[in-house]
Amino acid sequence: MHKKYIKKIAGCFFAILFLATMLDARVQALLNLPDSIVLEKGEQKTIDFQLPFNATIQDPSIDVLMFNGESLAQSDQINLDQPITMESVGSGEVRLSVNALGIFTIKEVTIKVDSAKRLVVGGQSVGVTLFTEGALVVGTSDIIDEYGNTCNPAEQADIKPGDVIIKADGKEIENASNLSQIINSLKKESIELCIDRAGKSIVRQVNAVKDSNDGKYRLGIWVRDSTAGVGTLTFYDPSTGNFGSLGHAITDVDTNTNLSIKEGELFESMVLDVKQGVSGSPGELKGSFDNSPSNMIGKLFSNTDYGIFGKMYEPIENSIYPDSLPIATRDEVKTGKATIVTTVDDTGLKEFDCEIIRVNRQNQPEVKSMVIKITDEDLLERTGGVVQGMSGSPIIQDGKIVGALTHVFVNDPTQGYGIYIEWMLEQTK
Repeated sequence: MHKKYIKKIAGCFFAILFLATMLDARVQALLNLPDSIVLEKGEQKTIDFQLPFNATIQDPSIDVLMFNGESLAQSDQINLDQPITMESVGSGEVRLSVNALGIFTIKEVTIKVDSAKRLVVGGQSVGVTLFTEGALVVGTSDIIDEYGNTCNPAEQADIKPGDVIIKADGKEIENASNLSQIINSLKKESIELCIDRAGKSIVRQVNAVKDSNDGKYRLGIWVRDSTAGVGTLTFYDPSTGNFGSLGHAITDVDTNTNLSIKEGELFESMVLDVKQGVSGSPGELKGSFDNSPSNMIGKLFSNTDYGIFGKMYEPIENSIYPDSLPIATRDEVKTGKATIVTTVDDTGLKEFDCEIIRVNRQNQPEVKSMVIKITDEDLLERTGGVVQGMSGSPIIQDGKIVGALTHVFVNDPTQGYGIYIEWMLEQTK
């Protein structure tokens, strides 16, 4: 009994010690230390790491950087408890090993010096059409068979909303109507379906039922194979012809499933009206686009959690920023004044003031990288803040593209989330 009591006390002690350690500002600073830092050629940057550790330069012979005015060979040990001024003198990369007690390596940071990636700023309203691979199940329903019995073959076969039917008895499904044609051409009750469920391939055996109304074989499912909508272009990469838009995935309205792309196109679009956002009810840009071939401006190749991406047929231009802008790495993004470029009426591109009020330090791709507050009185008067259709609007800070607007706060439309441009750009590789 006495031993159990001691174990409980020890457990509580270590739990409290762990929490105190995790809350310590220095530990938080270490957890937020980036894996990599990027400098442009000729750039000088000062960073205050606020860490009680030293860092060892692993490549002191490389003439790439100067720390506090000294070459790498002169300063192979760096004190991270003081602000450090880094100045690029060449191209390449250097590795820093952050050491505890001068013995244990607890973190490695790569510092890269290169020409900054430059992108053409977006902000244009664009229309999107997307056709999925296979047929997306959006719901199931009961069927009355030829004998008057009520049944639900899809539920019995464990077919769920969000499943994508890829094949039926080995035949590839081109679209929703094609699935119905194949089911009826087989003229058999037991059919093997190949299904994509959240990225995993599964097989289900389903019994097709002859509907008493029209004599057609049915599975008891509602399916969809396409969608269309309006959003905002984020960037165009003149070196590759690639584009990025939205900053989030296109999902099915009923199942919230990310739609796979069989084919998709990007079109020029016009904003016709604005529904203002108020607390509890998101606003919306009401747009229209002509989906004829003559109005196509790009082709989609992926739909990801971080936006939609593809290739432009022709270079695009931005009237506000005629020259491309460099991108900001995520460690450069800071709280403070910024702007967004977007389209809210038929007059075209406009730049509006905003403020980055929170920055989330992320070492791997995530959608909610920062919180943006709209401060521009003109935009607040027009839209109430962030509204649907503005997703993808590029965010500019200190002459660099830092990210894109993605989601509105439903209870406060003056605020929304943004995603780092780095995470979007990675998706085009």
